[in-house]
Amino acid sequence: MPNYQFLDDEEKELIESYEAVVLDDIKPPTLVEQKRFKDAAKEYIKHESKMNIRIDKQELQQIKNRALHDGLKYSTWVKMILHKYLTGQLVEKVS
Repeated sequence: MPNYQFLDDEEKELIESYEAVVLDDIKPPTLVEQKRFKDAAKEYIKHESKMNIRIDKQELQQIKNRALHDGLKYSTWVKMILHKYLTGQLVEKVS
């Protein structure tokens, strides 16, 4: 393993786990598994609803920038933030 500077033990464990993966050991899903995954995704989508909102252009650009930074589509990022807020996982940072 290269000589990394880890932020903490959790990051170290994550990197070590990632580097321990042997790609040749990963087998593609069978047709039965693929069908099961597709069916599960369809069932999940049934429970979702679409929502349209109006938002200031500058705020939307900020959302898109943050989503890009996190490697997500902006609509997925917004959904994640709302979920975290509603489940109490998103808390105000106290200085």
